[in-house]
Amino acid sequence: MAPMSDENFGEIAQEIGIRVQQVRATVELFADGGTVPFIARYRKEVTGSLDEVQIAAIRDSLDKRIELAKRRDAMLKSLQERDLLTPELATALQKAQSMSALEDIYHPHRAKRRTKATIAKERGLEPLAARLLEQDATLDVTKEAQAFVDPNKDVPDVDAAVAGARDIIAEYVSDDAVCRAQLRERLLRDGVITSRLARGKKEAAKSEEGAKFRDYFDWSEPLSRAPSHRVLALLRGEREGFLSVSMRLPEQAALSFLHGRFVKNQSAAGRAVRDAVDDGYDRLLAPSLETEARTHLKAQADAEAIAVFADNLRELLLAAPLGQRRVLALDPGFRTGCKLVCLDRQGTLVHHTAIYPHNGERQQREAANCLQRLCSEHEIEAIAIGNGTAGRETERFVRSLDLDKKIAIVLVNESGASIYSASEVARDEFPDLDLTVRGAISIGRRLMDPLAELVKLDPKSIGVGQYQHDVDQKALKRSLDDVVMSCVNGIGVDVNSASPQLLAYVAGLGPQIAQNVVAYRTEKQPFTSRAQLKKVPRLGPKAFEQCAGFLRITDAKNPLDSSAVHPERYGVVEQMASDLSCKVSDLLAKADLRQQVDPQQYVAAEVGLPTLHDILEELSRPGRDPRAEFAAFSFADGVESLEDLATGMQLPGIVTNVTAFGAFVDVGVHQDGLVHVSQLTDTYVSDPAEVVKVQQQVQVRVLDVDLARKRISLSMRSPQ
Repeated sequence: MAPMSDENFGEIAQEIGIRVQQVRATVELFADGGTVPFIARYRKEVTGSLDEVQIAAIRDSLDKRIELAKRRDAMLKSLQERDLLTPELATALQKAQSMSALEDIYHPHRAKRRTKATIAKERGLEPLAARLLEQDATLDVTKEAQAFVDPNKDVPDVDAAVAGARDIIAEYVSDDAVCRAQLRERLLRDGVITSRLARGKKEAAKSEEGAKFRDYFDWSEPLSRAPSHRVLALLRGEREGFLSVSMRLPEQAALSFLHGRFVKNQSAAGRAVRDAVDDGYDRLLAPSLETEARTHLKAQADAEAIAVFADNLRELLLAAPLGQRRVLALDPGFRTGCKLVCLDRQGTLVHHTAIYPHNGERQQREAANCLQRLCSEHEIEAIAIGNGTAGRETERFVRSLDLDKKIAIVLVNESGASIYSASEVARDEFPDLDLTVRGAISIGRRLMDPLAELVKLDPKSIGVGQYQHDVDQKALKRSLDDVVMSCVNGIGVDVNSASPQLLAYVAGLGPQIAQNVVAYRTEKQPFTSRAQLKKVPRLGPKAFEQCAGFLRITDAKNPLDSSAVHPERYGVVEQMASDLSCKVSDLLAKADLRQQVDPQQYVAAEVGLPTLHDILEELSRPGRDPRAEFAAFSFADGVESLEDLATGMQLPGIVTNVTAFGAFVDVGVHQDGLVHVSQLTDTYVSDPAEVVKVQQQVQVRVLDVDLARKRISLSMRSPQ
């Protein structure tokens, strides 16, 4: 990490709203190999109790400054190599505090293709352009230009000379840093985004693909008020060839500003400069600023869409787990049947077959007998049914059987299960099984522990995002990886049962060391203490420091090994127990003993009250899973397809996705319905995430069903 100045620390502190010392301390921890979860959980005294969001913001802000420094260095090197670097220019570049300011300063000096202006300069017309810019009221433009006429230089007459001089002035206007900065600000503040049906696309617009953009065939709104989802929709429509999109400042406002800056009078020279300014704006500056505005709006929209995706992913990953239960899982299908698997309480496959409950009465009876027999043989405690094709029909079939009432029957969101089935991870786990069997296993495991199973997928394939394929993929990956890491470390991981994919997200580990952990426990038997982790190849002292507090060892000899208390603080807990003349296990088991502990007595140079309060809280619930208790859910009987819906119906549903414009809800008909933001509550809502979360169980009312477009409009408002 590049060295940062006090000025940099101050800027970051102001951005985030924290103290400079907190920024400096966090940067030092990053430089020492610290991870976001570890710093947030176990270095509160050092950072002043910054949370994960603030710590990640410091990291991201640092990265931006590093990118800015790299770009500045590249500019300085390029200017020096071309003998264009002056002390004044170097100073200006060093003082630039944003990428746009840096690019504005560099813009006139960048290596360019041959332009009208460079050609005019080659023809010797730069002195004429300089004379015109002076706008001397007594200047005879024709007479002045005559001196530059030279057929040998492709300047055959006065008009050609003046035109070339105007080209030079036009580029000068376009390159002016102050002018670009002010017009860019005005464009983003007062500009308008407009979309029209693309030329020649009238017939294509009637197609199913084109109809998606029908609302934008004649659309305009202020740039400053365009919501992120609409910006991304417009840009996608343009990319797919259905829309023509522009982002412009009202021309008169732009030209009025430019005339005020560059035109001094109404003399012949002044009129020539005015013409050059108009040409420079229309031909050079406006398109360039539009490109920058697109980049800015796209980055802004990306950031908002990524934040929505991250919030949804967090809710999905932290969904309530069923826990260690014996599960029968079904991957439904009509013609090809339902793939059935039985899993033990650790999620291990113990049986698999296929049943055909939708292929006639005889096969339905056989399917019923098979399912009832397997439930009895394997003492099944829950049945997981994928919610895709034939999901509701299979659920109806299972519920019709005379099964033990204690067996929970649950529809499970199978989004991404097919991607897992064909992945390298699935092939490594089940090399001899068919893809569909792997899918059924994944469905069952998702019910038992959504987080442990979903970490095996690329988060983008889980389907809780908004325009996830349109946004900056690098930024999206970083944000989603942060969320997964936060969730995994927040819950904690059983080191003896976790998959390599789950372990890879533990702070300080990563894919290779995670594989080494699995290989070690396979070869040497399960871990019995955290200290044994130090024997894993490549798991050195720094990796141990980062990961140890997030790994759990059930039934370890030292009870703290199954808690979130970090091994570096075991001595503190042992001292507490000693002072109370009891064992550590007694301190964990008895609330009255913990209440006698005065944390102030144990404050030391490296251990402050924040950590001590965390320790005492953890002792009261060692290793407890912070996720909510599992609650079974059932869709409305008899509502299994779009045709079953009717306006006014009141239905139970599960939120599957939250976006900037509303929430999508699964009501059990294989097509999610939209609750627009205006229909979420009886009062005004600006952010749907304030009202609903992914996986939340809700009651909705059907407003409208568009069978042709497969769209369902829902409401959560009161009927009146």
